[in-house]
Amino acid sequence: MSTLILRLSNALRHEAAGGVLLMCAAAAAFVLNNSSLAWLYDAFLTVPVVVKVGALAIEKPLLLWINDGLMALFFFLVGLEIKRELLEGNLSSWRQAVLPVLAAVGGMLVPALVFVAINIDDPQALRGWAIPAATDIAFAVGVLALLGTRAPPALKVFLLALAVIDDLGAIIIIALFYSADLSIASLAIGAVGAVALLALNLSGVTRLLPYVLVGTIMWVAVLKSGVHATLAGVVISLFVPLRTGDATQKPPLVRAEHALYGFVTLFVMPLFAFANAGVQLGGMSLSDLVAPLPLGIALGLFVGKQLGVFGFTWAGVVLGLCRLPEGVTWRHVYGAGALAGIGFTMSLFIGTLAFDGPELQNAVRLGVLCGSLMSGIVGYMVLRGAVPR
Repeated sequence: MSTLILRLSNALRHEAAGGVLLMCAAAAAFVLNNSSLAWLYDAFLTVPVVVKVGALAIEKPLLLWINDGLMALFFFLVGLEIKRELLEGNLSSWRQAVLPVLAAVGGMLVPALVFVAINIDDPQALRGWAIPAATDIAFAVGVLALLGTRAPPALKVFLLALAVIDDLGAIIIIALFYSADLSIASLAIGAVGAVALLALNLSGVTRLLPYVLVGTIMWVAVLKSGVHATLAGVVISLFVPLRTGDATQKPPLVRAEHALYGFVTLFVMPLFAFANAGVQLGGMSLSDLVAPLPLGIALGLFVGKQLGVFGFTWAGVVLGLCRLPEGVTWRHVYGAGALAGIGFTMSLFIGTLAFDGPELQNAVRLGVLCGSLMSGIVGYMVLRGAVPR
């Protein structure tokens, strides 16, 4: 028994564990929602959950607690990673950042253009233009980890930096294009929370608890404001200190990142995938797959990402703006571009913001799953053949 537990523990520490769990959760949702137990899947997602403190009450179905609450932790972790990369990591200097920045810009712009070109005649569908612009960092890095030493270390750094910039772009898009019916009073409370977090940072507070308490109040305010609540997680992360005056003490940002990484990767993201990936195939035909909305998403992820990442990287190198990292070939870049087409978590999340109603949500899920699956397979095969075992 102890040997089994040890093996399971080691497996969960593997870089690919998050991606594998995401895939299993999505598969479970797909199977369950297309079986005689579909009612159980719907019942699970619609369970009412109420949190009440005095006169303040928040009542939402479980699905929205996952998408608005738990995903705020995911965005908080993303914000921590972005801040660390910008201050100390692979994006801390322009010379290091220019290559992944160009690749990420191309990887967001071209997929969006592919989607718009296919859905140009449908104003409602055009709300989903940002869906194929996203990259799922856990899935992409998980597939890359399955290749082991076949992939050069510099390629992982490139893909990680690309995905981090992509996440930053997705956060900006959500803030600008997917917020509505703003409440000035709630935004004002959120702004006061941000000022309080800044004061904690400037005062040299290194305990995480004060940031958590103020951040929780801020999340509630943003939830009521009309701006998507997950963005509160990003704002909070910006004020968590990365450096301390004590060299023997781990910085609060690093401690928070280490504390959350396993929980978010192994629980929050698989749970989100389970709650949002349940494509229902009942009554669907081939014509539904090639309808403009799912087709635009699938081709945006599969074709647009490859063209955007590879094309903008090639242009940057040819123009002398950057150069490929040591050990990375153009075949590696193409494979990374394909892996960047695994949108999944971020794409599904933006889809929940762009569209309401089960029919449109089902079309989004179908497009995201098809595009991500094709991208993952092609990226893996390209990189697998790039270097002999």
